[in-house]
Amino acid sequence: MGMIVLLIVAVLVVFWIIGAYNGLVSLRNQVYNAWKQIDVQLKRRHDLIPNLVETVRGAMNFERETLEAVIAARNQAIAAAAQAAPAGGGGGGGGAPSPALVHETARAEGQLTAALGRLFAVVEAYPDLKATGNVARLQEELTSTENKIAFARQLYNDTATQYNTKQQQFPTSLVAGLAKTSPAELWEITDGTEREAPKVDLSLHTKR
Repeated sequence: MGMIVLLIVAVLVVFWIIGAYNGLVSLRNQVYNAWKQIDVQLKRRHDLIPNLVETVRGAMNFERETLEAVIAARNQAIAAAAQAAPAGGGGGGGGAPSPALVHETARAEGQLTAALGRLFAVVEAYPDLKATGNVARLQEELTSTENKIAFARQLYNDTATQYNTKQQQFPTSLVAGLAKTSPAELWEITDGTEREAPKVDLSLHTKR
């Protein structure tokens, strides 16, 4: 009878280990997916910027430094996104992005946000340019993309927090090493300029 009880306990422990292991792997893949959602929106943002710059370049000959700052910030953001692949994945699944990748991406995107904010502020000084349909459309698309980035970033942080909490909870923490998990880095805003999305006046009406 005692052997049967021990066997049942052993089987239950094995099933619990398997469940805890699979749960951690599932959360790790969810973190990876949430990061890729950010990546998709950032790429959309990066793709829109050259069109905006080319559209306003001719009417902003005296604002060359502002345009060059936006282009430089965009190039740095693209380089940050491409500098490393998410690490920590085991088997065939994806893993959480490395802390270095998260930090560098957040820093580069913060600089790009600040540069775009300066560009939008300058556009306000050109009523004729602001009334151009292409400029208004691109500004609106960028603003929409900024909102999507914010939502994607929040989803990533929420998922990463859940993943980190599960790793630290007992007794799941006993299986964390077996699943080769490591804490996921949160996307934190450290620069005040990042806290404000570029302010865009989409009104096409000018005072007469």
